[in-house]
Amino acid sequence: MERNEQYQRAKRRVQNLKAFYLHLTVYIFVNIMLFFINLTSDAGNWWFFYPLCGWGIGLIVHGLSTVVFGRFGSEWEERKIKEYMDKQN
Repeated sequence: MERNEQYQRAKRRVQNLKAFYLHLTVYIFVNIMLFFINLTSDAGNWWFFYPLCGWGIGLIVHGLSTVVFGRFGSEWEERKIKEYMDKQN
């Protein structure tokens, strides 16, 4: 059963990483498109910068939660669950 749990955990990590890469790809293409729209319009200011920064913050959070905290999360959760169960018994 432990082998199956490891597989499921690894599968979730791969799915999360795949979702992050998709998010990054969409972010790049949409912001390139917004840049060219801004470049060809008569707006007079660089408004494309605002969605670039706002969405960029979300992308950074998504990346951190996937790459940094994703590795930390599953093992830490299991240790805490076992710790609390041991305290209750």
